[in-house]
Amino acid sequence: MLSFGALLLAHLSIVKMRRYQGRLEHSEERLRLSLWGSGDELWDWNIEQGTLFRSSSWQTPVELDPSTSDIPPNRQQIHPQDLDRVSEALSNHLNNQSPYFEATYRILSSDQQWVWVLDRGKVVSFNDQQQARRMTGTLKNIHHIKLAEERLQLFAQCLDSISDAVVICDTNFRILEVNPSFSRITGKDRTKVIQQQFELSLYPTSFMRDIKHTLAKEGSWFGEVQEQKTDGKTYHAELNFNIVRDEQNNIQQYVAVFSDITERKHREEQLSRLANSDTLTGLPNRALFLSQLSELVVAQKRHSLLMFDLDNFKKINDSLGHQLGDNLLCKLTERLSLFPQNKGSLYRLGGDEFAIMLENTNDIHTITSLAKELIKQINLPFFIHQHELAISCSIGIVLFPEDGQDPQTLLRNADTAMYHAKNDGGNRYLFFNDSMNKQAVKRLQIENLIRHGLKEDFFTVYYQPKMDIHSGKLVGMEALVRFITPKRGIISPATFIPVAEETGQIVEIGEVVLRKACQDVKAWIDQELFHGRVAVNLSAKQFMLPFLCEQIDDVLQQTELPSYHLELEITEGTVMQSPTMAIDTMKKLRARGIHLAMDDFGTGYSSLAYLKQFPLNTLKIDKAFVDDMDTARGRNMVDTIVTIAHNLSLTVVAEGVEQKKQLNLLKQLRCEIIQGYYYSKPLSADDFTAFLKQQLPQKPGTKTATQQSALKEIKSVVSGL
Repeated sequence: MLSFGALLLAHLSIVKMRRYQGRLEHSEERLRLSLWGSGDELWDWNIEQGTLFRSSSWQTPVELDPSTSDIPPNRQQIHPQDLDRVSEALSNHLNNQSPYFEATYRILSSDQQWVWVLDRGKVVSFNDQQQARRMTGTLKNIHHIKLAEERLQLFAQCLDSISDAVVICDTNFRILEVNPSFSRITGKDRTKVIQQQFELSLYPTSFMRDIKHTLAKEGSWFGEVQEQKTDGKTYHAELNFNIVRDEQNNIQQYVAVFSDITERKHREEQLSRLANSDTLTGLPNRALFLSQLSELVVAQKRHSLLMFDLDNFKKINDSLGHQLGDNLLCKLTERLSLFPQNKGSLYRLGGDEFAIMLENTNDIHTITSLAKELIKQINLPFFIHQHELAISCSIGIVLFPEDGQDPQTLLRNADTAMYHAKNDGGNRYLFFNDSMNKQAVKRLQIENLIRHGLKEDFFTVYYQPKMDIHSGKLVGMEALVRFITPKRGIISPATFIPVAEETGQIVEIGEVVLRKACQDVKAWIDQELFHGRVAVNLSAKQFMLPFLCEQIDDVLQQTELPSYHLELEITEGTVMQSPTMAIDTMKKLRARGIHLAMDDFGTGYSSLAYLKQFPLNTLKIDKAFVDDMDTARGRNMVDTIVTIAHNLSLTVVAEGVEQKKQLNLLKQLRCEIIQGYYYSKPLSADDFTAFLKQQLPQKPGTKTATQQSALKEIKSVVSGL
């Protein structure tokens, strides 16, 4: 019984021990699973024996030597930059200077990558000298947490350093956080705005409600706003609101980012002023005018337009200088800007051209009253640099929509009306009408016809003889341009020359005339029919060409005509536009052996002081003076011109001679050469060839009937002289 009882007790003890062992294993399994689930690794460091036990529950293992006498253990696996910090923390705990050991550092993993860990531990056993003998703890892989912290820290540093202000608000627009740029831009201290309502003081409360509504609907809001700083100054900002949502997609916060664009707005305003303002007068310029005119047309608003420029402004620039001309424009702007009706409606389109735009009115009485007042104000004298200037203007007026349905048509018609006002003598205003438009269309047709004529060689040269008044012999001829088209026949020079001068086509026409005249004269010289000079007119635009002399050289060289046989006729109006330059050009032409004649003398405003400086050979008396010789005053005028010419050693040519009485008077007044219908009208090249043949001296016994008739006519003319 005792033996059986002992066996029973032993069995019960074994069963109890097995149950205890099972519970222990189960507890250890729970601990191991808990450590594995948490990602922590259990370590047990026997300091005296220098052994280190690890549970190795990491998915990314770290190879540590279990036998280590280092402090801290396996120090060679710790990142060099972290080693001192870990050693100090461990030393403090081992020396009872801290209740536990805790350190974050980088440790080298088995794949040779640095992994951030959180190491925590505590001494659990001491020796008799109260020195640490055993220490246990956990090692946690916090690499992903550390990277997230570094990223958040980077974001925080970025927010602190960026120049844009950042404001984080809750769903009620209460401010949760701001960055330093917010205080710099607004002047508001961070501590004073936290938990305060975000607001824009210069806008009504409905403005923020609209922003919130847009955020809820679209998720963001962007716009330019103005706000006041704490010092009362206003600044401009680009404001951008965005939504921050949680994992359930609910709105959690609002983030506002705004930048101070005050300087940019100021620069934009300056650039806008430069782009839309005239630099000389400060008035709105042509670009802004066209933009606002287009807006009125698109909106179909009734309005009127007055376009005007100054009469003879070019003469002021040429005679008194461009600086004085600019001062005049500035003075004019100041004067016109004083009137309320001109405020905001006066524009400078360029040069001396201005415009006034009247919105919401087509009332004729209002417009004419303004036009009359405008003329009156401009007529008042200006005193500039000791000069008293009296100027006038020409005004063209159009109405929308009557005179045009688009800005281009309105401008073109206003310019046409202004052009007609100037042609009528200036210092007046004219409303646009259909007849003006017809004339403008006709002018455009002539311009296109000239362009086609130049391309198809419809311009030809006619020649009018110049006869010696005493001998009746031919001494030269004037080359005159004729425009002959297949469909419209001969087009009068009075029709196409003014248009050609305005468009600049006169330069190309002049070159055609010069070339053809030189070719014809060279042919007549080669045939021994002619040995005098041909006179070719130079237009003002042609004379001002910088390469005029070179162009004439090329023509003479290509046609092989000696320069002695060429005479160039220049009007006094042309040379007086810039006398100094004219003298220089004329000297260059004379140096080439080319003769120079001044045409239409006495009809312009030439100065005798300049006249004696011009290197001329010939002075031409205009037909208007020849026609006026019936009166004593007219004869005295011609006599004066002839006397001036002779005193300057110039030859005198009278043009437009049609009557024998005129020829006799010119002979008495000592004029040398005459030109006009009395001898011949302008002839084509072929007819002039026949005329030249009639001028040849005939050998006795060889006269044809035609030659005898021509000789008889010449003799009758000479006897009449």
